[in-house]
Amino acid sequence: MLQSLASNSCVRLIQSHKSTWYFASLVLGYILYLIFGAVVFSSVELPYEDQLRQELRAIKKQFLQENECLSEERLERFLKKALEASNYGVSILNNASANWNWDFTSALFFASTVLSTTGYGHTAPLSDGGKAFCIIYSVIGIPFTLLFLTAVVQRIMVYSTRRPVMYFHQQWGIAKPLVAIVHASLLAMVAVSCFFLIPAAIFSALEDNWNFLESFYFCFISLSTIGLGDYVPGESVNQRFRELYKVAITVYLILGLIVMLVVLETFCELQQLKQLRKMFYLKKEKPQDRLAILEHDHLSFTTVSKRATGQHEDKIQSFIGVPSLVSPNDDPMIQ
Repeated sequence: MLQSLASNSCVRLIQSHKSTWYFASLVLGYILYLIFGAVVFSSVELPYEDQLRQELRAIKKQFLQENECLSEERLERFLKKALEASNYGVSILNNASANWNWDFTSALFFASTVLSTTGYGHTAPLSDGGKAFCIIYSVIGIPFTLLFLTAVVQRIMVYSTRRPVMYFHQQWGIAKPLVAIVHASLLAMVAVSCFFLIPAAIFSALEDNWNFLESFYFCFISLSTIGLGDYVPGESVNQRFRELYKVAITVYLILGLIVMLVVLETFCELQQLKQLRKMFYLKKEKPQDRLAILEHDHLSFTTVSKRATGQHEDKIQSFIGVPSLVSPNDDPMIQ
């Protein structure tokens, strides 16, 4: 008997806090996913890092042996200065001196990466004035970009998703959830083809040291606004039509970001995903519950008011019922 009561109480507790348990499982799953990614990246990349470190140590040792007049301390200072300049996009190599990082087209490309929060990191402001302006420019520009993208995506969604789904649903009599799933899948396939596969083939042909996988990797990292900066187009030596190439990449990034948001919004409007999201959200207060709370509050307030009024009347009656200490005959004014 006690066991059945305990099990029933546990079931009621779980049912009453279902969204909380779902949310706790979501947090736990996200933490486990982070740990899984860290384990995989560490196991895959750590051997390559160790191999690269050994190669650099061997090259440095060989260089010092061939140039005995140069001390290791002087070489360390030189390399440190060169690496600091490289972090700002400035290279000391002879074949890299022809490309400027802050001409108009490069600055336009940098502004687009800042506003889209991609931020490759291959170029960064050098001066204090440039850093201060970058902060102010981003504080104003990023919300402005979000407003711009939201307005554009809202208008595109009407013609790319809502009207086609409604047309096939009304004209062909197909269930709306089925039409929405098929439409979202086709839209995703078109987006992947036009903004990942075809651009990856173009980048692999235009960039000297990029294969198709590296080009596809750049497209995904850019349009997902991760922006690691390990691959940046238009930075190779003697790039033909570099200014026009940079402008074309800027347009590609903006259009690709809009298309990605349209695809994501299309999937978010699927009924199945809406039900999945509701599992982890707090339940909204229903109008009936709100009305019951208001009625309860009103009832409580009325009860308290009545009690206060009754106590006040009792005090008045007790005050009136107190006998007078001075009789009319004893009052000298009346006499």
